[in-house]
Amino acid sequence: MKVEPEQRAALLGEYIAKNSATVRTAARAFGCSKSTVHKDVSSRLRRVDPDLFQRVQAVLARNKAERHLRGGAATRRKYGKK
Repeated sequence: MKVEPEQRAALLGEYIAKNSATVRTAARAFGCSKSTVHKDVSSRLRRVDPDLFQRVQAVLARNKAERHLRGGAATRRKYGKK
């Protein structure tokens, strides 16, 4: 069953806000591309549910601020601590 874009945007927004999820995690959970998730939560969600949009933007801003730390942790896991 195909979901309407506005409904999908609301579902994605709820998922990201509830789980503090990244765009990549949400895309994997919903079976769509990262660009689709980003388009839904940055454009469509603003029109559908402005309050949810604000909560999602706060989560995405926090994820963006922390991403350099997560990248460093992934590199340490991959190559081991030295």
